[in-house]
Amino acid sequence: MPSSKEDRRNVSSGGKYEAVVGYSRAVRVGNQIFVSGTSDLDAGPDVYAQARNSIEKIRSALEKLGGSLSDVVRTRVFVKAGADWKEVARAHREAFGITKPASTMIAAEFLDPAILVEIEADAVLVE
Repeated sequence: MPSSKEDRRNVSSGGKYEAVVGYSRAVRVGNQIFVSGTSDLDAGPDVYAQARNSIEKIRSALEKLGGSLSDVVRTRVFVKAGADWKEVARAHREAFGITKPASTMIAAEFLDPAILVEIEADAVLVE
């Protein structure tokens, strides 16, 4: 049975692009949570730190909607061409190495050239 609008919950991070583009950091519908592409420029030009901090933002969004990193079943990882993807993989493995979600990693170009990595996550809560 499809979820009603009452079953939909959105979380905003207050990021500068959310209002411009018209999106939420994360959306929960029923027992599923979808986290938008998440990046972090506060880490500066360190791709590992950007990946680690992005995953922490994902963790925070999931927790606000009743989930956790262990509920993640799929990630999509976008890495700036030329950036050290192995450092991104290290951050991903540290966060998800036990649950091992399905994952895709691709090289990408970002609207903001300072972004080195952006990560999306989908979670399913077993209730």
